[in-house]
Amino acid sequence: MDKWIKYLKNNDFIAVKKYIKDGASLEETNESGESVLAMSLRYKCDIDLVMLLVDSGADIYDFDEEGVSVFEMAITYGNLEMVKYMIEQGVDVNITKRRSRFTPLMAATCYGRVEVAKLLIENGAKKDATDSKGISVVDFARKMNKKSILELLDYDENAPKNTGYAR
Repeated sequence: MDKWIKYLKNNDFIAVKKYIKDGASLEETNESGESVLAMSLRYKCDIDLVMLLVDSGADIYDFDEEGVSVFEMAITYGNLEMVKYMIEQGVDVNITKRRSRFTPLMAATCYGRVEVAKLLIENGAKKDATDSKGISVVDFARKMNKKSILELLDYDENAPKNTGYAR
C-alpha cells in the first residue's frame, strides 16, 4: 500500500501506469478499508489518473468499512467529473451503505459542493431525504450555513415551518 500512497499523493500518472503494468493490485486497501480508487479521490488526483485506475479495473461501486462509497468520496472531494462519470455509469444518486443513512446529497451539502449538489438534484437526488436520526438535507445545509445549497433546495426561511429554527 505504501507505493500506492506515494504515487497517488504525488499524482504520478506514469508511476501508477507502470505499477499497474507490473501487476499491482487495484484491490489493495488502506487501514480504513479505502480502495486505491477512493484514495486517488482523497489525494485529489487528476481525472486522467483516476480514469486510468477505472479503466484498469478499479471498482467504482466499492465502499469502505464505514459504508462510504467511491461515489461519496468523489462528492466529498469535489471531483465533479468523476461524479458525472459515475452517474452516467448508473450509480444511484440516492444510495448509501452507511448505517446512518447519510446520503450523497447530504455529503455535497455538508462540504458545500454546490455544482455537485445541483448535478445530484438534476439526476433525481431526494431533497427531502433524512438520515437515521431524522436530520434532513435542509437541516444539514442550515447547520453548515450553506446558503447556495439552501437555494437549490427551494428553502424558504419565511415559511411557517421554518420560522421556529434558530438562525
